[in-house]
Amino acid sequence: MAGSANLNVMIKTARAAGRQLAKDFREVEQLQVSRKGPGDFVSRADTAAEQLIREALMEARPTYGFLGEEGEETLGEDPTRRWVVDPLDGTTNFLHGMPHWAISIALEHKGQIVAGVIYDPAKDELFWAEKGQGAWMNESRLRVSARSRMADSVFATGLPYGPSKHLPTELQDLARLLPACAGVRRWGAAALDLAYVAAGRYDGFWERGLHAWDVAAGLIIVREAGGLAEPIDPSGNILEDGTILCANEAIFDQFAKVIRGG
Repeated sequence: MAGSANLNVMIKTARAAGRQLAKDFREVEQLQVSRKGPGDFVSRADTAAEQLIREALMEARPTYGFLGEEGEETLGEDPTRRWVVDPLDGTTNFLHGMPHWAISIALEHKGQIVAGVIYDPAKDELFWAEKGQGAWMNESRLRVSARSRMADSVFATGLPYGPSKHLPTELQDLARLLPACAGVRRWGAAALDLAYVAAGRYDGFWERGLHAWDVAAGLIIVREAGGLAEPIDPSGNILEDGTILCANEAIFDQFAKVIRGG
C-alpha cells in the first residue's frame, strides 16, 4: 500500500538509520570482549543515528519541528507539525549485543499523532501506520489479537531499573496480573512492545515513566490495528504523562481494571 509523501519520507529515513545502526551493532558485538566495553561506542552510535534522522527529516520538511531523545527540541516555523523521534529504542539490548531494538519516528499534527514508523533492522520488520489508513508490517495488514480471556493472554511491560520511584507500583501490578494471565514479557524496547500488540503477538502492554518519543509512533500503529490505548490515569495524557496501557477491545476493560487496581 502506498503511503503519503510524509510517510514515505519517514520510511526512507528509518531504513537509512537502520542500515547505519546495523553496522554499528556488528561492531558492538565485537566490543563485548574488550576491557573498555561498548558503552561509549553505543552512545556515539545513538547520537549519530539521531543526527542522520534529524538531517533527513529537516531537509525534507524544513518548517516542521523536531523532538528527539538525544538533542534539544527544535521549534519549527510551522507550529502545528513536529517530528517525534527515538533513534535507538532498546539501547540496553543494543549495548549487550541482543538483536531487539528499533528506530521510532512519528509525525504529530496539532497535538495528535498522524503517522508512525517503527523499524527493527535485525529482523527487517517495518511497522507503520497513518491515521485512517490502517496499520501494516512490511506489506501485511496488522490486526490486534482476538483473544477475549485474560487467562489466555500474554502481556508486555517495561520494568524499572536502578532507583526508580515506579518499582513498588510495578511490582504491585505484577502481583495482580500474573495470576490472571498466561504470562508477562519484558523485552526492553517500548516501541517494539507496542508494535507487537498491533501485530497480535502480545495481547496488551503497559508501562510508566516513558517519554513521548518512546510511544508516539507505536500509539498510532496500535490504534490503527484496532487496539485501544489510554494513559494509566484516565484523566491524563499519554504523551505528556508517560504512562500507557493498551490491549485489544475484548480484554481492554479487564486488563485496565487490573493495572489500575480496580
